[in-house]
Amino acid sequence: MKTLLKLRTALLVALCCLLSTIARADNAKPVVVKLIIHDTVQPITADYLQRGLDEAARIHAKAVIVSLGTPGGLLDSTRVMVESIEKSSVPVIVYISPTGSRAGSAGFFLLEAADIAAMAPGTNAGASHPVTEGREPDAILKQKIENDAAAFLRSYVSRRGRNVQAAEDAVRNSKSYSDEEALNLKLIDLVSNNDQSLLSSLDGRTITRFDGSSDTLHLQNATIIEIAPSLRERLLTRLTDPNLAVLLLVLGGLLIYLEFNVPGTIIPGSIGTLLVLLSLFGLNLLPIRHTAVLLLIAAVVLMVLETKFASHGMLALSGTICLVFGLATLVNSSVPELQVHTGTALGAGIGFGAISFGLAWIALRARRGKVLTGPQAMLGAIAVARTPLTPNGQVEIRGEIWQASLRDHATLPAGASVLVRSIDGLTLIVEPTADSARS
Repeated sequence: MKTLLKLRTALLVALCCLLSTIARADNAKPVVVKLIIHDTVQPITADYLQRGLDEAARIHAKAVIVSLGTPGGLLDSTRVMVESIEKSSVPVIVYISPTGSRAGSAGFFLLEAADIAAMAPGTNAGASHPVTEGREPDAILKQKIENDAAAFLRSYVSRRGRNVQAAEDAVRNSKSYSDEEALNLKLIDLVSNNDQSLLSSLDGRTITRFDGSSDTLHLQNATIIEIAPSLRERLLTRLTDPNLAVLLLVLGGLLIYLEFNVPGTIIPGSIGTLLVLLSLFGLNLLPIRHTAVLLLIAAVVLMVLETKFASHGMLALSGTICLVFGLATLVNSSVPELQVHTGTALGAGIGFGAISFGLAWIALRARRGKVLTGPQAMLGAIAVARTPLTPNGQVEIRGEIWQASLRDHATLPAGASVLVRSIDGLTLIVEPTADSARS
């Protein structure tokens, strides 16, 4: 009987604890994860978004806010990010903020992919017509690219219940919309001043997820947890800046070039190799134009040939021109932030060319100069007689005592100056200087 009583008591205590836990869980504030994407859309951005969505799912967040402000980016990375949003187990709110931000080109694709699309006052979105760099594609290819981008956007805008025609106009006609225009055209769900007012407006709203399921948002007094980019993501984002990558490439190449001209120093070569590898790692994440790579290879070959052949600077000049054009056209992107600036290409190319030409000129002078070591270096030099030359004796030259033989003169006193004209074994053949002959 006592055992049964103890068992009932234990069950009652356990039930009370369970009810208390459920009550605390019901009263707990909901959690919302916030991601900030205020940069170009590229592979590292896609990794950051996926990491944030995974973390939100792990902590059972009620929603994810993506604070967006971007001029655009790479279409391949945009497709990856759209797929991540569509597959997210946590509702995704793409919010163009703060005031003054824009979601251009690729950013518009991300805005329309979200479960909730929102904009802050004074923001804009659109102008998503695909642009190709380099030569203008023919009409058929241009139409294919445009149709592909439009179909990609339609594939999820219609499922989100938004204005397909207005969205497609942003692709086909480069239309851009203010926050009020986007709201009136049903491209977004609401306009809100800040994160808290956004969550308050969405509290209790029932949304339809991409897979067709319904979800009611409970976001009142939610706690916002911001997930910042990791150190790795920040570093890789900096490396994907094409201007920084180009400067690292040129500086590393210059240090390696210096190592070849002054072998044995080791430090310039090792640092240069590291910089070149970092540059290549960053450029590998960007769309590279192969013709530009060929120009860079040609520039290196021409610079090396300048050190081997006397071309009076023509090879170095040709290499510099190849280098400037190669750097300027290296990254194949329609977004200015993902292109190498003309000033960067000119500065890096001309600087590298000038330094290479200077090193080549120094090497040429060294090859043409006189021998600075050994007995041959004394030819034409002035020596001083330490003993009378009758005609044989000793002279001092460069702090050394040498046996000498006077040519065409019988004797010269000690202290007279003589010129070294030739060398016979270990004996210097000398003749008096003009001053010595007059005396």
